[in-house]
Amino acid sequence: MQPFTHIDAKAAPLPLANIDTDQIIPKQFLKTVEREGLSKGLFYDLRFDEQGREKPDFVLNRPEYQGAGVLITGDNFGCGSSREHAPWALMDFGVRSVIATSFADIFYNNCFQNGLLPVVLKADEVEALMAEAKGGNHVMSVDLETQTVTAPSGKTFRFEIDPVRKEKMLKGLDAIGETLQKAKSIDTYEMKRALAQPWLEGA
Repeated sequence: MQPFTHIDAKAAPLPLANIDTDQIIPKQFLKTVEREGLSKGLFYDLRFDEQGREKPDFVLNRPEYQGAGVLITGDNFGCGSSREHAPWALMDFGVRSVIATSFADIFYNNCFQNGLLPVVLKADEVEALMAEAKGGNHVMSVDLETQTVTAPSGKTFRFEIDPVRKEKMLKGLDAIGETLQKAKSIDTYEMKRALAQPWLEGA
C-alpha cells in the first residue's frame, strides 16, 4: 500500500449528501478484482450521460478540476453496500483524500486498508473548504503527520484520527503488510512446530 504523509492537490467540491457506493462505482464495474482501470467507472452516472458522453457541468469533468487529488463532499459519504471497489476507483482516479462531515463505517474502514485518507471535519469547516474549492485557487494541503487540512487562503483545520490507523497509513501498511512485519517470528514458529509436530506438515 502506498504510504500517505502529505499531499498538495487540487480539491474538487461535490456538495452532495449520502453518496452511496453504487454511485461511486456502479455494479457493472465490479466484475474485476483488479484495482487498475476502475477510474473509468468512478461516479459513472454522474459523469456521463446515457450515450456515454461526459456531462460538462459535473465537477470532475470541468477543466479546472482535472487531476483533483482531494474530494470535498457531504454527510454519510460511502454509504450502501460494502464494496471495496469504491476506494479503489477513487484511488485509480487520483483521489488520495476525501473530506466530509461523516462516512459510512465500512467505507471508512476500507479507505485505511487502501491508502485513501478519509478526513472528518465539522460542518462549518467543510463548508469553508467547499467555498474555497469553488474559487479560483483549488490547491489544498492535507497533512497526516500534523493532522491538518490547509485551504488556499491559509486557514488550517485539524482533524482527529485513531493513532494506530495513522501509523499504518504513514508506513503504508495494510492488513497483509502489518502481518509481514512479523515474518521472522512467523517463520520461527512454523519451524519449531514442524520439528515438534511433524505429522501436522502432511505427507
